[in-house]
Amino acid sequence: MKNILKVSSILFLALFFLAGCRTASIYNVNNDPIEVKASMDKVYNAIKFAGASKGWIITKVKPGLAMGKLNVRKHQAVVEIPYTEKSFSINYKSSLNLKYNSQTNQIHQNYNGWIQNLENAINLQLSMLQK
Repeated sequence: MKNILKVSSILFLALFFLAGCRTASIYNVNNDPIEVKASMDKVYNAIKFAGASKGWIITKVKPGLAMGKLNVRKHQAVVEIPYTEKSFSINYKSSLNLKYNSQTNQIHQNYNGWIQNLENAINLQLSMLQK
């Protein structure tokens, strides 16, 4: 009976540890269409405001390319956001403490949620531009 309890305890701890370390394939946004007519400046401002609303620091690298950085506790995600008047993308650039594996293209699952939240916030801001 003691052995069964030991084995059960070890299995439980192993599953608990593995559950906290789940990874997923990196989620990138590719050419999300912009449904309203907007200038490049308006698109960048919508991206910047949307990012700020979700805790991202968005900076313009050059016209048509923004960079986003999110710091959560000891974790950091960095993305590139190329944009035009017609579409935008969100592409993984780098990260810290998110268990990124370049060979398998896997990262901590929270990263994908952060990117989906950023994408939704950008789409919301863009939808509020005058049609």
